[in-house]
Amino acid sequence: MPKKILLVEDEKHIARFVELELQHEGYEVKTAFDGRDGLALATTENFDVLLLDVMLPGINGIEICRRIRTQSQVPIILLTARDAVMDRVAGLDAGADDYIVKPFAIEELLARIRTILRRVTPEPTSSESLCLRDIEIDVAAYEVFVQGNKLDLTKTEYDLLKLLIEHKNRVCTREHILTSVWGYDTDIETNVVDVYIRHLRTKLPGDMNAYIETVRGVGYVMRE
Repeated sequence: MPKKILLVEDEKHIARFVELELQHEGYEVKTAFDGRDGLALATTENFDVLLLDVMLPGINGIEICRRIRTQSQVPIILLTARDAVMDRVAGLDAGADDYIVKPFAIEELLARIRTILRRVTPEPTSSESLCLRDIEIDVAAYEVFVQGNKLDLTKTEYDLLKLLIEHKNRVCTREHILTSVWGYDTDIETNVVDVYIRHLRTKLPGDMNAYIETVRGVGYVMRE
């Protein structure tokens, strides 16, 4: 069964081009041209990936992302013409998994989609569990428990926590985290890691946020 993608883009010539390329790659695509229609589709139908333009009429892409995150962990890629750090951070803070700056090569967008789909596709068989102090990860179920209570994480937050626990007591550089979790590695985007570390620390209860130590100028480490 083909993967289903929702594209929300108000510039119709861009939307049509991207839609045709996605269909050529074998994806099923639905397109909306304003934020309200896009949000309605995203909340009433099941999609494997959402592609959201940021500057949309009706409701902007960041607000759509924020609303979707209250009820779904579907992967979201933001399409934005604004490349300032704070714009990217705003999108990630709203819950986006990735972003791509316009104008972009269609090959890069397709690669980002393939990467994000690989990350959310469950492994066929696994009974592995990972533990660090009071944190336990059920790898087969993609679930995290803290002191026996389930922790609500996005897929990206889960992948980040899993990587840090797999490498416990070893420092993970920002570049290594980018490559392992997002599947790409550019110096400009290392701030993405810092944003998600902040998200993860916020969700760990009590003083567990201190489990994730910052190694200044290098990266992060979780210690037993």
